[in-house]
Amino acid sequence: MKHEWRKKEKGVYIPKNTPEIIEIPEYKFLTIEGEGNPNSEFFSEYIGMLYAVSYGIKMGLKKGTVPKGYFDYTVYPLEGVWDITEEAKKTYEGTIDKDNLVFKLMIRQPNFVDDELAKHMINQTKEKKPHVLLEKVKFEKITEGKCIQMMHLGSYDNEPESFKVMEAFAEKEDLYRLSKVHREIYLSDFRKVPTEKLKTVLRFKVVSK
Repeated sequence: MKHEWRKKEKGVYIPKNTPEIIEIPEYKFLTIEGEGNPNSEFFSEYIGMLYAVSYGIKMGLKKGTVPKGYFDYTVYPLEGVWDITEEAKKTYEGTIDKDNLVFKLMIRQPNFVDDELAKHMINQTKEKKPHVLLEKVKFEKITEGKCIQMMHLGSYDNEPESFKVMEAFAEKEDLYRLSKVHREIYLSDFRKVPTEKLKTVLRFKVVSK
């Protein structure tokens, strides 16, 4: 039976639109890093490279020899960890110029995918669809640990409103937000879904005070 993250991992990917505490264990990801305005044309190329390798892994395994522990699955959603440049941090006063954003985009991979398989598929994608950004794609294990998350509905530009709610919740729970760095998980395709109906999981790391 196919593993569908929307059904099997609702706690991780389909939270309510109110804050909650969650412990995120180690997961495997294909990642790519960059900086600049996500509304620029170049940004979609970063996304495209991650999906090219992710679908290469999924479809390649269906045709070839499968690794130990293999199961069919739905490709996981795009995620992004967001920060600003060190220079921008020096003058930060609450408003962010999107040209100063620093991002790490990623797509989670099933547990049976290992470093060898990932590197093989990255190299295979380079041969089939050469692109300079494929040199930036990496395979990593990432552990988030204790976090606060919630579902944000609507425009990405309105996310600060949700973060205020999440930070107030953290204060109430005697938790401290580690930094302004945060994770977004994109459950909607902004190219097809009206802005007011976009669904984005927001998450940031916390520790006890």
